[in-house]
Amino acid sequence: MSVFTPVTPEQLSVWLALYRLGTLVRMQGIAAGIENTNYFVTTSGGSYVLTLFEKLTPAELPFYLGLLAHLAQHGIPCPAPAVDLKGRMFSELNGKPAALMSRLQGEALTAPSPAHCGEVGATLAEIHLAGQSYEGKLENPRGPRWWREAAPKVSPFLDAARAELLRSELEFQAQRMRADLPRGPIHADLFRDNVLFAGERIGGVIDFYFAGIDNLLFDVAVTLNDWCVHPGGGIDAPRSHALLAAYHARRCFTAAEGVAWPLMLRAAALRFWLSRLYDFYLPRPGELVHAHDPEHFRRILELRIAHGADAPWV
Repeated sequence: MSVFTPVTPEQLSVWLALYRLGTLVRMQGIAAGIENTNYFVTTSGGSYVLTLFEKLTPAELPFYLGLLAHLAQHGIPCPAPAVDLKGRMFSELNGKPAALMSRLQGEALTAPSPAHCGEVGATLAEIHLAGQSYEGKLENPRGPRWWREAAPKVSPFLDAARAELLRSELEFQAQRMRADLPRGPIHADLFRDNVLFAGERIGGVIDFYFAGIDNLLFDVAVTLNDWCVHPGGGIDAPRSHALLAAYHARRCFTAAEGVAWPLMLRAAALRFWLSRLYDFYLPRPGELVHAHDPEHFRRILELRIAHGADAPWV
């Protein structure tokens, strides 16, 4: 279980007194996730998710929690932060900033159909459209600046071929930065385990804690590289077309985005190969930390380099 900061029922009961949400009935640690400590919390007044933020600071949290509140107000099925008796969306618990969120219904999928991918594409477009009116400002925390900082830390663990792949792709991306693409708040981590389906419809989109301001197309590429790939990393055409068509029906891709699509697929693969390398070789102490295999996104990156992908909406 990814619990870095344990919380006892007694400690949580005291903290819950800051809210008008009833008394604690039960709590359960959540196994998924590698960045924060999460618990399912049931009170006499309802069901919630408690998050203790292990990396995000009190200075950064207003962007994330404000974004969630903004999106929820615009009809996006995402967690809505609870506000305590002092009007705060977070406060300290066991030395960490902590927030209580509404608990959403549904289950994550492991084998999505084209119809599921269409729902994801449509919802991602709605997130991007709703985000245009959000005034918070925070650059993508796992964007190119982080890539450049993280690469020297993981390179010593790599063999010569992998180190060269990392070096060459960072150079490729640096030479092709695009300033002409639509930007705004992005989820940046919309993988299958961060979307809850209730039947054939999306019941919730969760884990916005890698969100930031970046190219909207990068968010689409991140999403497609998880939802629309075969186990070996190749793109599944029916799922890919469904996701992109549903997105395009709500927010039309620009001509510049069509040109940049192959670059963004590579950038999205690089970002997650690099972050998984970092989590695998440089993990934080925890009771039990779930680290993903970096090799999956290395293979995806190599496939995107070898084959690219024309933008099907052009």
